[in-house]
Amino acid sequence: MATPPASPIGPVRGVASGRILANRDVGFALGVTMILAVLFVPLPPVLLDFGLALSLSVSVLVLMVALWIRTPLEFNAFPTLLLVVTLLRLSLNVASTRLILSQGHTGTSAAGGVIEGFSRFIVAGSFVIGLVIFAILVVINFIVITKGSTRIAEVSARFSLDAMPGKQMAIDADLGAGLIDDAQAKERRKTLEEESGFFGAMDGASKFVRGDAVAGIIITLINVIGGILIGTVQHGMSTGDAASTYTTLTIGDGLVSQIPALIVAMAAGFIVTKGGTEGAANEVVLAQLGRFPKALYMAGGLLFGIGLLPGFPLPVFAALALGMATLGYVMQRAAAEADRDSEADAARAAEPPAKSEGEVLADSMRVDDLCLELGAGLVVLSDSADAALPGKIKSLRGVFAREYGFVLPTVRIRDEPSLPSNGYRIMAQGVEAATGDLRAHGRLLLSPPNQAAFPGERTKDPAFGLDAIWVDADTADSAEAQGLTVVDPESVLTTHLTETVKEHMADLLSFRATREAIERLDKDYQKLVSDLPVPTPTIIVQHVLQRLLAERVSIRNLPLIVEAIAEAARGTSSAMRITEHVRQRLASQICGAMTSDSGYIPVIGLSPAWEREFVEALRSGDPDPSFLMSPQRVQDFVLAARKEIQTHAATDAWPAILVSADVRHFVRSMLERVSPTTPIISHAEIHRKAALRTVGQIA
Repeated sequence: MATPPASPIGPVRGVASGRILANRDVGFALGVTMILAVLFVPLPPVLLDFGLALSLSVSVLVLMVALWIRTPLEFNAFPTLLLVVTLLRLSLNVASTRLILSQGHTGTSAAGGVIEGFSRFIVAGSFVIGLVIFAILVVINFIVITKGSTRIAEVSARFSLDAMPGKQMAIDADLGAGLIDDAQAKERRKTLEEESGFFGAMDGASKFVRGDAVAGIIITLINVIGGILIGTVQHGMSTGDAASTYTTLTIGDGLVSQIPALIVAMAAGFIVTKGGTEGAANEVVLAQLGRFPKALYMAGGLLFGIGLLPGFPLPVFAALALGMATLGYVMQRAAAEADRDSEADAARAAEPPAKSEGEVLADSMRVDDLCLELGAGLVVLSDSADAALPGKIKSLRGVFAREYGFVLPTVRIRDEPSLPSNGYRIMAQGVEAATGDLRAHGRLLLSPPNQAAFPGERTKDPAFGLDAIWVDADTADSAEAQGLTVVDPESVLTTHLTETVKEHMADLLSFRATREAIERLDKDYQKLVSDLPVPTPTIIVQHVLQRLLAERVSIRNLPLIVEAIAEAARGTSSAMRITEHVRQRLASQICGAMTSDSGYIPVIGLSPAWEREFVEALRSGDPDPSFLMSPQRVQDFVLAARKEIQTHAATDAWPAILVSADVRHFVRSMLERVSPTTPIISHAEIHRKAALRTVGQIA
């Protein structure tokens, strides 16, 4: 079966509509040209009726759009459209004036059906009444609406221009702070420019509305006076007939012009009074009235009270009062329902989304950087209403940031049923780092001179291993009165956590933490890191920072560290060599941290025999040198060093071991297990202004 041919009507219509849309700019130009032509070319009554109806319909359309737009910038073509509409009305005024003055003697139908209809409807047999009504409309349009819109447009334009520099600075500040990106800043600047241009154009366009009202008054006077003169002089009409006929036509013409002008002036008023509010006019007005239903109740009660006064129509005021009260009730119900919906939305937003099985498994496999597990008897330290432990742990972030330039990861606190009731465990990277036990309702008395004088449970301080006693509150007060050190359980746990974190800072400095630290630097230093001549610059920075933190060297001066890494990376890719160079650049900081109250750095030197043996054991290599020493000699050195270190353990000055720069790293590797807190420094790390005092020697 053959398929019937498709109808050509559809494609033809599509092509025609497409051509019309493609040439709409030409059509708009022709429309403006025709409006100008009306000023000079006489129009027959039929075309005048069409033009007046078009003017009225466009004015109503503009008013509806002004009511429904959410922001003034959504109708930023209004000033241009206002000029076109005003020009259309004025050209039609000229055409109607020509017909009234030339054909007015033939009757009220001389200027077309639209003008005749308005004149008959308003005049209603008495042109005096029509003249009064027309005068009232002119006063309303010219003095009230037009003048108010003009003033608001002027003030809005001035304030918009005055506020532009401040708004631009606010956009630049938000962009600099990272609150918005470049695309958002560009969009905000564009909106700001459009807003300023719109209000400036509205300031000028409001003069069109005002001038239109003035022109309407002048044209009306010309029509009345000129019509009476023409009717009596040229056409031999009586003065009464001429006044009646021409005044009736003029009133109709004036109404046909003033009503669209009034509508457009109202639209301009709606747009310029919208200001900073967002939403259609009905949404804004009803939403704000709905916030105060009591005001509607009071207004209804006042109306009913007025109706009870003698001589007032009670049914009218009672009906209005009932309407006000009903509107208040409806608004109150709507506001309450909106509040419930917003609360429900907020509750749903606050609820965590349901996790899938994969997400649950992923959470169970996730390893926390730092985790504090508490036994059942210690849960009260973190879960009670006045628990001080979470706040003290949170304050550690500031301590580590100030002292080491290290952002401490969030510490997760949870109860662990497998632990003893008074036990706790500190986990670092999922591995047990330290354990201890506390008495949640006791106090820890540290290093009492006479333990027998204080009843309690003998124990050791978990952080430093000092002799201590768990005592009750009364005994603690007595010990404090004697000048002894008494610590609450939260402080004991916090101190232990602090020392544990210091031991594991290198492990806790992850790649993500290193990247975040680099992103906090100025752009110049970020570029310096990205330009490092190594395959993975962030990894190199991470390794160097980890090595510094492992020896408790602060990385707070990260810009200087990055500069030193960039200097050393030109000649080597070895993290060990780069770290040694960084330490030399940090000489002032390292020496300042080790300087005692007496103003010098206590050091323990190496005997000439050990120095010679270390130099002989060093083998150069690429990228890292090697160190060849027999295990027995390594053990001998460790024992000798530990013996010398212990001789100074009871003193206030904690000495550093001073070695040559080439072997510093290897000496640190040998001693980090027996004395990890003992600083190992090289001769290259001694600042030129630092004062040394040798307090011992490893023989």
